[in-house]
Amino acid sequence: MRFGLIAALSLAASPAFAAGDKPFFSLANTDFVVWIAFLVFVGILLYFKVPALVSKMLDDRAAGIRSDLDEARGLREEAKQLLASYERKQKEVQEQADRIVASAKEEAANAAEAAKADIEKSVARRLAGAEEQIAAAQAAAVKEIRNKAVTVAVGAAKDLIAEQMDAKRTNALIDDAITQVGAKLH
Repeated sequence: MRFGLIAALSLAASPAFAAGDKPFFSLANTDFVVWIAFLVFVGILLYFKVPALVSKMLDDRAAGIRSDLDEARGLREEAKQLLASYERKQKEVQEQADRIVASAKEEAANAAEAAKADIEKSVARRLAGAEEQIAAAQAAAVKEIRNKAVTVAVGAAKDLIAEQMDAKRTNALIDDAITQVGAKLH
């Protein structure tokens, strides 16, 4: 059926009908020879089922394209899921980073408070140590002043007694001291 349609269309569209001096159905007419060669070529194509092969190739190509499109759709869906997964993970990582930063700030504030408390304790200990040193120095100074006062008083008393004592009175005091020591020892 296709062959007949092609032949009819080629005869109707042939410019050979316009040429008037040579008969169309003669081998001397090149248009007729070309027309015969065209029909033979179309016949060979139909005999070897080239249109079916071309149609099959086009159908296979369309199926391949359809398969590629389906695969591309699948890959697109997979990419969307992967993107959503990465966005969730990014959001989780961002939240975790925010928690870490908040925790670090809190730890830094706690460490600053602890350091401040330690410094206050250290200052209090040093002040207490300094006050103890001042008290010890004050006690040592008072003791030294007392010792000096006693030394000065003893020296003054010695000088006073030396002025008031004569040899007789000194012997009497020595004898009295020996008696008292002897009485206390027995």
